[in-house]
Amino acid sequence: MLYSFALIFLFGLLFGTLFNKLKLPSLTGMLLAGIIIGPYALNLLDISVLSISSQLRQVALIIILTRAGLSLDINDLKKVGRPAILMSFLPACFEIIGIVIIAPIFLSVSFAEAALIGSVVAAVSPAIIVPRMIKIIDNGYGKEKSIPQLLLAGASVDDIFVIVLFTSFTSLVSSNSINTSVFLKIPISIVLGILLGMLIGIILCYIFKKVEIRDTVKVLIILSTSFLLVELENNFSNIIPISGLLAVMSMGVLINYKNKKLCLYMSYSYNKLWIAAEIILFVLVGAAVDIKYALNAGIAAIVIILFGLLFRVICVFLCLTKTGLNIKEKIFCMIAYTPKATVQAAIGAIPLSMGLSCGSKVLTIAVLSIIITAPIGAILIDNSYEKLLNNSEKQ
Repeated sequence: MLYSFALIFLFGLLFGTLFNKLKLPSLTGMLLAGIIIGPYALNLLDISVLSISSQLRQVALIIILTRAGLSLDINDLKKVGRPAILMSFLPACFEIIGIVIIAPIFLSVSFAEAALIGSVVAAVSPAIIVPRMIKIIDNGYGKEKSIPQLLLAGASVDDIFVIVLFTSFTSLVSSNSINTSVFLKIPISIVLGILLGMLIGIILCYIFKKVEIRDTVKVLIILSTSFLLVELENNFSNIIPISGLLAVMSMGVLINYKNKKLCLYMSYSYNKLWIAAEIILFVLVGAAVDIKYALNAGIAAIVIILFGLLFRVICVFLCLTKTGLNIKEKIFCMIAYTPKATVQAAIGAIPLSMGLSCGSKVLTIAVLSIIITAPIGAILIDNSYEKLLNNSEKQ
């Protein structure tokens, strides 16, 4: 196992650095590294590591969503208002609808399986968006209209919403029956997740204020609490629906609101944690890809991904009507809402591990959506924000 982890980190760092030098997202290089050392190519990874890859991917997702929560300011969210709420779920819904329309035609899957595929592909990537929006905020672009904050908040909640839908559609496909109660649980799990996260955030802030605790220990406490919140969802989902991931993010938002100084240190520490988590996440999802199957499904999968993206960007434009944003700012938001990576890497292999007949198709489309949209989206964001967004600090 230690040998496998050494390969994961060394190959991930090597390919990530190489792609970074080429002005491409490092995560694309990490994905390629996983494909190369994975069981369908050189087969260098121990089976014991591959057997726990889903748990490791979930840890990475928890870290990036906590980091996103710590970066969100409630006052900025209030200023953004209605568009942030609409961007949290409508673009994802439109993209899923687009994929449900086209996937049965190109992949010969059922509508339920198409919806499952859509729920995997529909989430935007916090691994791409979060660091870039934080950078844009620090540079003062779009600050006057809180555009980076809008995208940061919308994308983070979008991920949770899509993961909740994914859980529902997975249950639908595996049981081969429509259970309306599954879909009724979605709004309940979202509301309870937010409330639970805020409550835990208040309790932690109170403890940190009253008890002398080293900052490093605080990071460990918050990380452990995040794991417990997700486990709470896993163990009690049949009794009471709670979105553990949304609880994790709202806990971070509450800590930001209550203790700015602590939040700055936490954000810095989570940035360090993400370096290792990102490598593990994308190398392991690359290792799960069957190259031959991916090549066979290539053209059809690409058409499905692009068709879904078309529905998404149209919906983003509609969400931003009557917001005061000019056409350049709306175009930037449409661009920024296209990259896929983190959620697809975290959940793309789950249907295959469950033995679902559509599992290979889901994973293939998930990986191709990362390969296509992550580098293009990252490059477009990096090269367009100075041209499309105003910088009030320079005026």
